[in-house]
Amino acid sequence: VSSPGSGPTSHPELPQGQMDSLLSIISSQRERFRSRNQELEAENRSMQQTMQALQNELDSLRADNIKLYEKIKFLQSYAGKAGGSDDTVMRYSSQYEERLDPFASFSRKERQRRYLSLSPWDKATLSLGRGILSNKTARTIAFFYTLFLHCLVFLVLYKTAWSESIGRDCSAFCAKKYSDHLHRFHENDPNLFFFLDIW
Repeated sequence: VSSPGSGPTSHPELPQGQMDSLLSIISSQRERFRSRNQELEAENRSMQQTMQALQNELDSLRADNIKLYEKIKFLQSYAGKAGGSDDTVMRYSSQYEERLDPFASFSRKERQRRYLSLSPWDKATLSLGRGILSNKTARTIAFFYTLFLHCLVFLVLYKTAWSESIGRDCSAFCAKKYSDHLHRFHENDPNLFFFLDIW
């Protein structure tokens, strides 16, 4: 019996036999998961090797087809016959012509190199320009937006210049009217010339 001042009683510990059985179950599960993980890793490596082999085979077949097309074209030119026009021939014809053209591949590599050397804002500007130029709706919106901005700037500048011109004209007109009034109604006033000198 515990004393009134003692803390709460602790949980009873499991018997040794149950502890051993739990450890054996956990160990067996861990080994099963480890073996399953090793199997999945092996399958993953096998799939990657298979995909690499298939990609190599695909590249090899594409190169062989281009070589065959080259031979067919040579034989057709030698025999003086026109080539076929089906999709397969046209597809490998374009690939064959691209491979023969060193300037096209050099131009693509140079464009890629120049693009990678650009700053981030230059890349953003170039991408925005390409996006606008490649879309009809975007080109229309950009045209009218630019036209609207030019008209707005022109109207603001015109209004500012017109307001300043009107202000100068009003000042000159008021000064002239005031001067005429003084000369007409206060011509004999002895203080007029003193006031005009001060003014």
